[in-house]
Parts: sequence; C-alpha cells; structure tokens
Amino acid sequence: MALPSILANITVPLVGIVDTAIVGHLADAAAIGGIAIGTMLFDLLYWNFGFLRAGTAGMTAQAYGKRTPDTEGGGAGETTEILVQSVSIALTGALLILLLQWVFVTVVLWLVPCSVEVAEFARRYFYIRVWAAPATLTLMALKGWFIGMQNTMAAMVTDLVVNITNMLASWLLAVYTPLGAMGVAWGTLIAQYAGLLTAAVLLSAVIRKSKTNSANNAVRESLRVRLASVLSWRKIRRLLVLNGNLFIRSLCFMVIYVGFTSLAAKYGDTELAVSSIIMKLFMLFSYFIDGFAFAGEALTGRFIGGKDKAMVDEAVRILFFWSVCMGLMCTALYAFSGTWFIELMTNQPDVIEASRPYIIWLVLMPVVSCLAFMWDGIFVGATAGSELRNCMIWSAVGFLVTYISLNNIMGIQSLYLAYFVHLVVRAIYLTLRWKQTENNMVEWVGNNR
Repeated sequence: MALPSILANITVPLVGIVDTAIVGHLADAAAIGGIAIGTMLFDLLYWNFGFLRAGTAGMTAQAYGKRTPDTEGGGAGETTEILVQSVSIALTGALLILLLQWVFVTVVLWLVPCSVEVAEFARRYFYIRVWAAPATLTLMALKGWFIGMQNTMAAMVTDLVVNITNMLASWLLAVYTPLGAMGVAWGTLIAQYAGLLTAAVLLSAVIRKSKTNSANNAVRESLRVRLASVLSWRKIRRLLVLNGNLFIRSLCFMVIYVGFTSLAAKYGDTELAVSSIIMKLFMLFSYFIDGFAFAGEALTGRFIGGKDKAMVDEAVRILFFWSVCMGLMCTALYAFSGTWFIELMTNQPDVIEASRPYIIWLVLMPVVSCLAFMWDGIFVGATAGSELRNCMIWSAVGFLVTYISLNNIMGIQSLYLAYFVHLVVRAIYLTLRWKQTENNMVEWVGNNR
C-alpha cells in the first residue's frame, strides 16, 4: 500500500523543484522568490482544506473496515455518503476561493514583507493558478476516498497524471512560448483539470465494478437508498467535528510553514530564494515518508473499524520500522549530496553560496520528521482529530517561541531551529498520546456499529 503512494508522492515536490529550477534558469532571485511567495499563497488556501483528504481517508477506511455488505461492493453505502459529502464541501470551498481571490491576495501580500518585484510576480502567478481551485479541492476529496478504500493505486495514477502533466506543461510553456516564467502557473492549471478527469474515470470504473460484482443490483439499490441519507445530521456532525479539528490543525501548519517563508523574506531576496530551495528539498524527503503515512491512514482506519487491535499494533510497528529506515537513508543522502542538490535547483552563484550554512538542517531533520509524519498518518486513520489539533497547537507555539527568543542571537538560523523544534514537539506529543487514543477509538467504533 505504501509503494504506490511513494511513487506518486515523489513527483509532488518534483513539481515545485522543476518550477523553481525553470524560473531559476530563466530569471533572477526575485523571480525565484516570487514563485516561493506565490506557492505560499496557495499553501494558505489549500492546506487549510487538507481535511478534505485526511478526514475523508480516515472515515472511509473505518467504514471499509466494518466489513458491511456495501463495502464489499467497492464503495456503496456509508463510504459513498462520505464521498458525496466531501466533494460537496470541496466545491463549496472552491466557490468561496474564487469569489474572494482579490481580497485574499491583496491582504496576504500586504502582510508579507517582500520586494515590489517579488510581490508583482507572485500576484500574476496567483491570478492564473487560482482557477484550478475546483479541480484541486475535489481531487483532495477523491484521493482521500481512494486511500480509505485501500485503493492507493488509483490515488497513485491520479497523482502521476497531475504531476507529470504539471512538469511537462510548465517546461514547455515557460521555455517555448512567450509566457516565459509565468508558464509554470499555466502548467499547474492545466495539470489539475487533467488529474480531475483521470480521477473521474477511475471513480466510474470502481462504480461499474461494484455493480457488476453484486447480484440483483444490490449495490445499485444500496447506493440509491444511502444517498437519501447523506444529509443525516448525525453523520454530517461527525464529519464536521473531525474536519473542524483538522482545519484548526491546518491553520497551525500555516503559522509554521507560511511563517517560515514570510519571515525568511525579511532577510532579503537571496535569503528567501535559499529558504525556498532548502524547504523544497526537505519536502522531497517528506513525500517519501507520506507514502507510509497514507498506508497508515488506510490500515489503521481499516483495523480500528474492524475492532482488530492486534492488527493495529502490528501495522504501527511495521510502518515505523520502514519510516525510520527511510529517514536514515535521506539523512545520508543529504549529508553527501546537499550542495549538488542546491546546484541542481539554481545556477545563481549568490544563491548557491548563501545556501551552504543551511545544508546542515537538511541532514538533521529527516530522522526526527519521519516520526512526526508517521504518527500523523496513524492518528488520521484513527480519526483522532482533537489529538492532531492539540499537537499542532503546541508545535506552533514551540516554533514561535523558539524563533522570537533566539532571533536576535542567531539571526535567520533561529528560523531553521524553530522549524526543527516544531517537528520534535509533534513526535513527542503524539508518541505519548497514542495508546490512550487507540483504546478510545476501538471502543468508540464498537459502540457505534
């Protein structure tokens, strides 16, 4: 289950790396910074909708694990209700984004300290890419549903289509058309709708299979009856409570990840470009681990739904073994090849030279972050939204306190240390909370069958 997600996830940061590399070879540090700020604008929007994927995956996996007849059909019944509710929320959110786009980008760029050149590039980038919002948010819901249904292959195919299309379209439009560096925004827009079309085809294939495998159209009848209960307040309330907790968690993520970029901008365009490159290289590792985290969501939710505590414990043990191995491998890779990765991202001598003092953070972070990321997946599968919320609140506090207290002493290095501290807080908090959370969720599922 992890391997398809790893293969798909590895292309996600590659998109950002390719975009940055294209701009880094076509333009100057201001354009690289503009890509960083433009990407940050969408992080502010889309990461706050991360509950669409995570919440859908956890709840779908638990419904799948209950082994009711509808889940044997491949997605009718309770799992279908979750999908319809999540897609509805996604489309509503996309509409709000499109209606408020001017207000959003104006306010954020006013708050973020950056040069006029960086702000103008980011603004142009945003107004093109924002029209992908309906496809992007719907894809989050669909990907979560595929993962919850233990179908990581479908999620992989969708991600590969999106990310490969993104890289190719961005490169072709930026290099071979008058669009120049702005071609990367158009490439992303095209890729999102290509991915949505792919996901729709895969979803229709799942539905057709469920009908074919069910005698007397039992699944079709189940689908019709269940859709009538989509508006059941009890079921909607659980989804809203979980998504509300995950939304607060996403806001705390924004404090950290957007805070990192916006605070780096205070130190000038070159330091902002360096920070953007370092963060993209770190995220390259995180998407490897997310493959195991997605498997953790699917398996933990499935076994909790089936009240199989022994299998939950076995899945957690195996997932952590592989995630730690991945963390150690990436630490070694960055230790020996960190400078080469930087040079691959840009040919600007000032940016390459300025990056050298920060490569040490690429070496240190993987081992700690693999624990934090793996626990995230496991707690999502357990639909333990309140624990994930509380964890990120404390992590955001750790990030801010570390940076504010050490900034005058360490300068921009305090920003990297603050990011490292937030990972440590996440790993420790969730480790301490797991056993009680596991027992509570297995008991809750048993009482609510």
